[in-house]
Order: sequence, then structure tokens, then C-alpha cells
Amino acid sequence: MNCNLDDIIKSSNKILLLSHMNPDGDTLGSMCALYSMIYNRFKKKADMNIVSNLPYNYKFLPNINLAQRYFDKSLVYDLVITLDVAAIDRVLDSKIFFDKAKCTINIDHHKTNPGFGDYQIIEPKASSTGEVLFNYFKENKWDFDKDSAVCLYTAIMTDTGNFRFENTSSNTFRAAADLVDYGANPNLIYKKCYETKTKNFVLFQNYCVNKAVFSENNSIAYTTVYKKDLEKFSAGDDYTDGIAETLRAIESTEVAFVAKEVDTKLTKVSMRSKKLDVAKICSTFGGGGHTFAAGCTVKANIKDTVEKILKEINREI
Repeated sequence: MNCNLDDIIKSSNKILLLSHMNPDGDTLGSMCALYSMIYNRFKKKADMNIVSNLPYNYKFLPNINLAQRYFDKSLVYDLVITLDVAAIDRVLDSKIFFDKAKCTINIDHHKTNPGFGDYQIIEPKASSTGEVLFNYFKENKWDFDKDSAVCLYTAIMTDTGNFRFENTSSNTFRAAADLVDYGANPNLIYKKCYETKTKNFVLFQNYCVNKAVFSENNSIAYTTVYKKDLEKFSAGDDYTDGIAETLRAIESTEVAFVAKEVDTKLTKVSMRSKKLDVAKICSTFGGGGHTFAAGCTVKANIKDTVEKILKEINREI
């Protein structure tokens, strides 16, 4: 359904912006950018809900300090907007706000998004939700400020792996160039996102990579992360970010994944590939994402999950 943000926001007093669980630069950057744009254009302050812990390296984002993890569940909003949420269950318990809202908008770029919500702004060909927002703002002549530029540049840069993933297009570079003109500093943002890591973060990632398992003539690489591993390094939810990419970077590897224990009957999987459609594989387990980068949650322990995932990968190879 066509979505006119101007009219909807003008008629809404209580507004909530929702990120997805285990937030990355795209969901956080998009959320903070929209917060800034709404305030500048309509002089309205939206609430921002981060449904998991905030990763350390994104604390620099303008207005991120205004975001909260917990809200009174009895609150009812006029408008709830999801940013970069491929499936509504990825907002966890905050789904209650979405369900009770008078109006809902789904802004995303994942090809597996089922189109939930009253209105949708979804561009599967866009590199990121940040690029989707940039396109919308530019086409509808919203004025960019430095804060929104920094946030959107962060969203685009991180979801394209610093402009090196397959989802990077000429339109992506044009958007990034415009955002630099609006005040985004590429060097500073890169350093904040990729060169601001705690000692434990680096040691934890090295530990996970060192215990990686290789199969099918090294074409499949995976590692397992148990709760005891997370506790050993005082690791946050974001500590596993990038491990699958590191394993995929090995010359012989075609598919890589990380299986992380949630509990003894639930395992989260993050998968990356060079050619294989891993979104298709993850959709088998109710997940999704992009062709070469996807994830899912499997209702099984880590050992059984690894067996199930390997079986599906071999079925598709």
C-alpha cells in the first residue's frame, strides 16, 4: 500500500520507532535518522526502542542516547514504524506495541519481508534500509541535516560491509556521496564502526574462529558459540557479528555459518555465502534475509542444529 509519511506523521502524536533484535548499524542508523528527520520536519519527538543491548561501537550515533530498551507495555501509540525488521517476530516482546498501534509502517529492504503492517516502504534492490530512507527523503524533498546524514551513512556503510558486499550498487555510492555533502564524515564513521572494539571482543572472535570446523573439502566452515563461551569473555549479543564473514573470506569456503546457543532447545544461526542462496536455506527454518547473508532461529540444541543446517546446505549445493 502506498505510504505518505508526511500525512501519517502529521496526524500522529505518539510515535514509536522499532529496531530489530541484536541491532546492527542499519537498523540503528535508520532509526536515529528517522528520529532526526521527524523532529526537524514536524517538531515531534518519537520514542525509540532498541529491543536488545546496544552494541558498543554504535554509541556515537546522534540521538542514540535517547533510545531505550524497556517501555511500559500498557502504552498505546498512534504510529509504530519498524526499521530494517525482516519479520515482525524480530522485535521480540515489543511486538505488543506494534499490535496495539493505531497505524503501523514497515520500512525495510529484505527480499524475504512478508509485507506486514498497514503500510510498507520496502525496496529489495536497495543495499540497506538506510538507502531506502535516503531515497524516500530525497524523492519527497525532506531536508537533510548533519545528524540524519551521519546516521544514514552509517546504515548504508555497515550493511554493505563498507561498500564491498554484493548489494552495493551505483545508486548506493550516489547516496553515500550526497550524505557526505550533507555532513557525514566517512573516515570518522568508519573508525567508530570498525576500529572501536574492546579487548574482549577481539579475543572472543579469535577464539571462535580458532575452533572453526571445516567440511566438504573446506567448502563449508562453521563455528559454535555456547552460553559458557559468552560468559567466559563477558560477551554481548553483538560479539558474534562478523565471524561468519571472516570464515567466508577463506579462499576455499563457499558457505559459512555461526551457531549460537540461546538455550538447550534453541539456537540462532547467522549464515554467509559466496554463491549459494542462504536466504532460501534459512527460510526452511522460518528465517530469511539476503541471498548471500541470512539468519534463522532453530528449535534445537547446537549439535542438532548444526546437523540440520549442514543437511540443508548439502541439499542446495
